[in-house]
Amino acid sequence: MSNATPSPARLPREVVRQKRDSGRRLHGAVANLLGTAIVSGRIAVGEKLTGEVANAEALDVSRSAYREAVQVLAAKGLVASRPKDGTRVLPRHQWNLLDPMVLAWAFAEEPDVSFVRDLFELRAVVEPAVARMAAERRTAEHVATMRACLETMERETLENERGQAADKAFHATLIAATGNEAMMSLAASIGAAVAFTTIYKSRTAGLSRDPVPDHQRVLDAVAAGDADGAAGAMTDLIELAHRDTRTAIEDHARG
Repeated sequence: MSNATPSPARLPREVVRQKRDSGRRLHGAVANLLGTAIVSGRIAVGEKLTGEVANAEALDVSRSAYREAVQVLAAKGLVASRPKDGTRVLPRHQWNLLDPMVLAWAFAEEPDVSFVRDLFELRAVVEPAVARMAAERRTAEHVATMRACLETMERETLENERGQAADKAFHATLIAATGNEAMMSLAASIGAAVAFTTIYKSRTAGLSRDPVPDHQRVLDAVAAGDADGAAGAMTDLIELAHRDTRTAIEDHARG
């Protein structure tokens, strides 16, 4: 197998300049570097990472910072360390693909088209049910929060961080409005999926279509207590968002 250590040149220049006592920032940067390389396939499933000493030296970080970075990857199911075998990349089905950090790594470079499809299929199963429950259980406070989010999205657009944060908060509030703790446990994953697909679309060619009206229809149905209408509006929102993301990926591939 090939050497699995990414080139030191790939480590952000500001990280290389960090003092060795900046352990938290260093191990986080190394985890991001390795995580992105694994999720993108540059470090393949089954491939063995070279030794701790060699990797730490190649990345110009302390052994403890490198070790902590590997522990982050292991906690997310990307790698496992075994005596006499070292650290290897685990099969993709063992990865915690819905972890917000893993999603960030997936969208740090060109995302895999099939994985994007999988995310939208998951959203299409979960979020219409969320919208239905929210319409039946929402409070006036939930509606007010979603309305404020929508106003921010409209004012700021989804092409900047404030608008994107409001979009994420809109979906999180919708999930909170269900009052279902099991559903609420998905909030971080759904929010990350929403955020990273939106960021990807806006950074490649800008948003080709304003998605605020799609969100407005969801909000109107939820505020009116229209469960069927809310579920239908959310289904339409997700289908349109998937189409927009797929178009952005295709446009980027064409160059």
